[in-house]
Amino acid sequence: MKRLFLILLTTISLSCCNKDDDKPISEIDKLPPATQTGTNTFGCLLDGKAFLPGNFQNATNCYYQFVNGKYYFALNTSKINENDFLISIGLVTNEKQIEQNGKYSLESNIPSKAYGQYGLEGIFATTNGSTYTGELTITKLDEINHTVSGTFWFNIIDFQGNSHQIREGRFDMQYTN
Repeated sequence: MKRLFLILLTTISLSCCNKDDDKPISEIDKLPPATQTGTNTFGCLLDGKAFLPGNFQNATNCYYQFVNGKYYFALNTSKINENDFLISIGLVTNEKQIEQNGKYSLESNIPSKAYGQYGLEGIFATTNGSTYTGELTITKLDEINHTVSGTFWFNIIDFQGNSHQIREGRFDMQYTN
């Protein structure tokens, strides 16, 4: 009886093993799903590697405000990388209203434009509208429940002259106004 029990237990244990458990997770699979319910998620590929905000206070900040007759949207996220550097990625509009299903070129930090930003240790570079640009798409904007969702990508050069590619970006945030 003990032998039968041991064989049965071994069979059950082996059948629970999954060969896929040993496969590494791709970088894109580390990103949160593209949702539209205000789940406060953000993710993108930064130079091919998953970038997710850190788990510290103010790692993510999102607002959409109407100030002095102009609209301002900002989503900023930060994390500390494997070298203990603070890395930040952001999306901003300057005196520009956003709309659901709107597509916005990430150009420059000037009025009526949108731009992407990349920061290293608090020093920020922004898209410049020529070689280093991108696109922001607002997939959902709920001004009653204060949620905004979207996708984005952009290219940028940091203050040290290093080029970065931000791809497959997605967010689903609750914002303050």
